[in-house]
Amino acid sequence: KLTECDGCDLVRYCSDACKADHRSEHEAKCKERVAELRDELLFKQPESSHYGDCPICCLPLTIEDGKRSIYPCCCKWICEGCSYAIDLRQKRENIQVQTCPFCRHPLPKTREEADKNMMKRIEANDIVAIREKGERRRDNGDYEGAFKYFTKVVELGDAMAHFELSVMYSEGHGVEKDENKERYHLEEAAIAGNPYAHYNLAMKEGKKGRTDRAVKHLIIAANLGDDDAIQMLKVCYRDGEVTKDDFAGALRAHHAAVEATKSPQRTAAANYYAAHRRMAGK
Repeated sequence: KLTECDGCDLVRYCSDACKADHRSEHEAKCKERVAELRDELLFKQPESSHYGDCPICCLPLTIEDGKRSIYPCCCKWICEGCSYAIDLRQKRENIQVQTCPFCRHPLPKTREEADKNMMKRIEANDIVAIREKGERRRDNGDYEGAFKYFTKVVELGDAMAHFELSVMYSEGHGVEKDENKERYHLEEAAIAGNPYAHYNLAMKEGKKGRTDRAVKHLIIAANLGDDDAIQMLKVCYRDGEVTKDDFAGALRAHHAAVEATKSPQRTAAANYYAAHRRMAGK
């Protein structure tokens, strides 16, 4: 039974001894092929962003902040349209006990109760709950604690935690600055569909003069609905660094990605919350 090379898919070996004898001859080609395979993953357009779909309406969750909520009982991301719809139903039917839109568990009345629910999800190895705990530690300045939680959830395959670790290695929060580890976590987040990771990688490639790679990252991020990426592509198009066809394609894909996250319920929710904020401001 032949075994493949540990790094690439170019050769197979009949034994460990054969693999060791061939290592010096194969090493250069192996590294080149490993880089090619990595790029194939890195520049493959994801079907959706790392947020995925709302589990209730099944529409893609927007990458725009403030347009989705997480509930500590089940740790599901719910779009604001579905949250708004369940609030309206409960008010219309005069339901006194508010419940989670997804699992119908009664919503916690205090922060302490919410924290207990979150801890239950953490003990069950819930990816979202563990990451949320890490984000709270980070926001409170406990970077060592945040690093611990982010590292744990990265082992479970979470794209957002990869991105958070890339920021920590970039800024030296809780860890020593490490450009190689920063890039590794950025790439893992990008492969999983995080548009912000693609944008940050584009900025890094641009600084190194690798414009072609930077443009590829920007196009992927724009196709996932990232506004900053489409604005940067406009600059690249102005400077002749991206073709007219590629830019036009990115514009269409960006518009389609944004439109796919819209629904009458989400529009109604956005209008309601915007009006509520204006009244609160008065």
